[in-house]
Amino acid sequence: MLVLTLKLVLAHILGDFVLQPNSWIKDKQKKKHRSIYLYWHTLIHLVALVLILEFNTTYFLGIFAIVISHYCIDLAKLKLQTKKNARTFFFLDQVLHLIVLFVVAYCYTDYTFEFSNMFTPELILFLIAIFLLTNVSSILMKVIISRWKLEDATKKSLKNAGAYIGVLERLFIFVFIVLGQWSGIGFLLTAKSVFRFGDLSKSNDRKLTEYILIGTLISFGLAILIALGYKYMLEQLL
Repeated sequence: MLVLTLKLVLAHILGDFVLQPNSWIKDKQKKKHRSIYLYWHTLIHLVALVLILEFNTTYFLGIFAIVISHYCIDLAKLKLQTKKNARTFFFLDQVLHLIVLFVVAYCYTDYTFEFSNMFTPELILFLIAIFLLTNVSSILMKVIISRWKLEDATKKSLKNAGAYIGVLERLFIFVFIVLGQWSGIGFLLTAKSVFRFGDLSKSNDRKLTEYILIGTLISFGLAILIALGYKYMLEQLL
């Protein structure tokens, strides 16, 4: 099943990303079902699937199902998508395509999948760590830092940019520690300091500097504690 799934995913990547110019995307968004590129795009998926599956007639029914479903999903996205929900529909579109690919691959194999086997102790522990690093840590930091209020701290920054940066840096730290690459944390801290130095030196605001420093140290500290806790619990499970 794995080999077939990888082949189907490769064909999808070629058709949806590699062999689809931006001009086609814009034309489809403008003309929707009247765009000739919608049909060219569907045809490219068909050709990619046939070539990658080496003209194997066994898979022709599956190829037909993938191509037709791809056209229907793309057409529905074009009809329902607006500027406000474009990002949401992009990810929804990709998820639906991948689900179809996995279903087709599943139908061509003897692999038996039991949903109950998914939630192993290791997976549950990993999910707990991810949620701690993202949602829980973000809320904890808001609570801790709320005692200091800086009205102008986010005036010229992107909306929620600080929260996203914090989540990403904690995830990076988690990966570095799990892989035993502690030096990566130093590199991450140095890189963040370099990018922040210009803003802090221009602002001449000691409060802002202290605010950012406190936030960074709390974020790094939480990530390190969660990563170490994850490694310890994982060793106990194994």
